Amino acid sequence: MPISVIGTSNRRSSVRIRGLPSGFSLIELLVVVSVIGIIVSIALLSLGVLGDDRQLRIEARRIGSLLEVAQDEAVMQGRDFGLEVMLNSYRFVEYDPFQLRWAELLTDDIFRFRQLPEDIEFDLLLEDKAVLLENDPQEIEDPDATFAPHILIFSSGDSTPFELRIIKRSQQEVVILRGDLTGAIEVLTESEEADAML
Repeated sequence: MPISVIGTSNRRSSVRIRGLPSGFSLIELLVVVSVIGIIVSIALLSLGVLGDDRQLRIEARRIGSLLEVAQDEAVMQGRDFGLEVMLNSYRFVEYDPFQLRWAELLTDDIFRFRQLPEDIEFDLLLEDKAVLLENDPQEIEDPDATFAPHILIFSSGDSTPFELRIIKRSQQEVVILRGDLTGAIEVLTESEEADAML
């Protein structure tokens, strides 16, 4: 056997002890992959159960964006809009100065009647007082009925200050949509609101 300068052999030893495996078997690999898959699926399921308020934030951003569009339309076109809030839906209305009453926006797809996903509801506060919300929209077409939307959006750019709480009752999650007199709108969670109060 030739020996190198440092005194070791150049040949690789191909001696293998019989009976001892040199790697992982297919079954061992399958068991490890299965355990990892189970752990990942449990983690993903627990994220959905333990406070994922993504759906509430999406609804809050949608309503906030629609209010901003209504504010822009009101200022640019000199029209007054309103938002009627129900327990689990909402709709925009427009003031008709010729008939001196509010009218539903039936032909405008942007401001159409919208229903919240199941298990999500609204709480509305105006001037720090809770508003009792109905399940269905009020009747507008009846000339004897006195209808006024909850949130007014004026052609001057001003709007009714409000706090709209979007609540997922089953998981006790809340996202707050707040608007001030100038029309500025912000979206907060309850924890962000508590932090802001400190």
